[in-house]
Order: sequence, then structure tokens, then C-alpha cells
Amino acid sequence: MFKNNNLYYIVAMAVALLASVTANAQTAAFPIKPVRIIVPFPAGGGLDFTTRVVAQKLGEAWGQQVVVENRPGASGMIGAESVVRAAKDGYTLLSCSPAEVSLNAALYPKMPYDPFRDLAPISLTALYANLVTVHASVPARNWKELVALSKRTAGGFGYGSSGIGSTQHLTGEWLRRYAGIALLHVPYKGAAPAVVDLVGGQIPSGILGVSPLTQHLKAGRLRGIVVTTAQRTSSLPDIPTLAEVGVKGFDSSQWFGIMAPAGTPAAVIAKVNADLQRVLAMADVKERLASQGGDANYTTADAFGAFMKAEHAKYAKIIAEAKIKVE
Repeated sequence: MFKNNNLYYIVAMAVALLASVTANAQTAAFPIKPVRIIVPFPAGGGLDFTTRVVAQKLGEAWGQQVVVENRPGASGMIGAESVVRAAKDGYTLLSCSPAEVSLNAALYPKMPYDPFRDLAPISLTALYANLVTVHASVPARNWKELVALSKRTAGGFGYGSSGIGSTQHLTGEWLRRYAGIALLHVPYKGAAPAVVDLVGGQIPSGILGVSPLTQHLKAGRLRGIVVTTAQRTSSLPDIPTLAEVGVKGFDSSQWFGIMAPAGTPAAVIAKVNADLQRVLAMADVKERLASQGGDANYTTADAFGAFMKAEHAKYAKIIAEAKIKVE
């Protein structure tokens, strides 16, 4: 009986060791098959563009196909939930934005997943500045003049955003409360219609992402006043930051990153992180992102996780103070 138990123990240990060696070998060789990156918003936007630039380079580095799959809906939550429920092996990743990992937890009473528990951060990929901009006919050429003009405007100076609860809306709400500017929010269903009305003069100003504004700024149809990021953006180097015009203590951006289902092996996360670092350092990647108003931005996995939580805390405070709700 003792011998049989001993044999059973030896066999069990051998099986466990073999499974461990196999798993480690597969992790070390990652990826050994195509990888999917889920974009939780429609094709054509800034997140989709950034993801496809990064995916192409990762595919070249890995010698494997990296498929970008758009799964829009529910403010990014449909796509994010599909990643949460995917196998925890690194072959399904999420290309994320603030909405589905930092904002929705403060905007919605219920979510189908917990972004801080059910998703594992890997790295930021890019920062796209939000820009305070005005129609060319507006008699304000800088922040000081815009603040003065807003205070003379009955009901507040109207600004368009890409929607209720967006980083642009929340930036405007913070500025209205703490920066001495009188603003009136005009929400749109996405950046595109907001830009159309801004260029057409139906609204006098906007707080929007840089990408869809660049051509209109160059053509003189719009005037950039201030970027809301901590640093100036490479695509608009002459436009000052909020801090530079005296508004300190706040910055906002439309940031993007890569995440995996929680429980994905640490070695796989480290592998993807290291390869993202190399990709985001490439000159042509930086140039392509800059052409759309973005700045490549690599972080460690831990730093991205801390950043994501800090963004949630920052915006949750604004949402609570302003009693912002979404349907």
C-alpha cells in the first residue's frame, strides 16, 4: 500500500511538473498563434487608429497576425466585457480609453464588470490632448480674453463636447467650477457632429480632442486657445497648456492603453509590455500618432494601473459634484 501511494505521488508530481514546463514554454514563446485586440468603439476614431498602428508593429515583431476587432456599444462596456470573459492567456487584449475603465464606474450605477478587478493593465499607448478652441469669428485670442468674454455672455459661453460624461465635458465642468470661466455645456453624440457645428459657427467654442480639429486650425477656421494636458502636444507645439496660462492643478487627455483579462500570466503581460515599449519608441509610430494629434506614451503595467485609478478618482469627484448622470 505504501509503495502504491508513493508511486501515485511520483506520477502526480511528474504530471504537475510537465504541465508547468509546458505552460512556461508556451508563455516564453508567446504568441504562438494570432492575437486579437478588441476596440470597444467604432472604426475610424482615434482609439481605432492608434490600435491599428500598434497592432501592425506588434504583428511584425511577433511574426503572428494581430487582428483588430471593433465591438462598440454601451460606452465601451460591450467590448470591454468581452475581454473580461475571454481566456486568460493573452490572446485577447483590450485597447482601452478612459470611458470603459475609469469614467463609467462613476457614471453608471451598475457595470457588467469591475475594471479594477477584472482587467489587468499592461501599458498606456498614447495621449491625445483635449483642446479648448473657438470659431475664428470669436473675439478672443487667448485664455485671458476668453475668460473675460465668457463673463460678459449671458447664461455662459457655449462649448461643444463629444457627449455627456466624456473627458471633454468633465474638463469643461472642472474649468467652470474652479478656473473662473463661465461655460455652458452643449453635448453632442460624438466629436464629428460637434466639429461640424463648431466650424459652421453654430456653437462658438468646443472642448474636443485635437485630431478632428487639426485641419480646421491650419485653415484658420478655428483658433486654438489652450491644451488641457500637462505638457504641450507635439502636433500643436505653439498652443500653451492650462498650467502655462495660470490654471494649475488639473489636466485631462483622451488616453489609450492595452489591457488583458485579470489572471493572465504575469510573464505574458511582461512580454506584451516589453514589446509595446519597443513599438512605441519607433520613429514612424511616433510620427503616425503625431499626425493625428497624439503622443506615443509607454508605461510599466503598475504605473498604468495607478494612472487608471487616479483618473477615476479625479473624474469621479467632478461627476459627484456636478451630479452628472447618463441614461
